[in-house]
Amino acid sequence: QVQLVESGGGLVQAGGSLRLSCAASRSIFSINVMGWYRQAPGKQRELVATVISFLSANYADSVKGRFTISRDSAKNTMYLQMNSLKPEDTAVYYCNAKTSNGQVFWGQGTQVTVSS
Repeated sequence: QVQLVESGGGLVQAGGSLRLSCAASRSIFSINVMGWYRQAPGKQRELVATVISFLSANYADSVKGRFTISRDSAKNTMYLQMNSLKPEDTAVYYCNAKTSNGQVFWGQGTQVTVSS
C-alpha cells in the first residue's frame, strides 16, 4: 500500500507559477511509474506528466516546455513545477503511482485555479 498526499495547489494569475508536491507514505524508490493527472469541471481526467523510475519523463503536449516533473527518493516525494500557467490549466491535480506488481494508487487531489 502507498498513501499519496498532494499539496501546493492554489489560486494564481495567468503567467504565474506553482509547485505541486506528492508525498508518499513509504519509499518511492521501487515504484516504477509516478505521474500527475488533472481533471477540469465537466471533463475527463487526463494525463499531465509521468516519470518512469528516475530516468524518463513524458508530458502532455499542452504542458510541454512549461511543466517539469521530478521525484526525490530521499524525501519520498514527487513534484510538478508549473510555469507560465494558463487559465486552461485550472483543474484538480492528482498524484498517481503504479508499482511493479500492477497496483495503482491515487492521491486525494489538489485544486489549481489560474485566473485570467
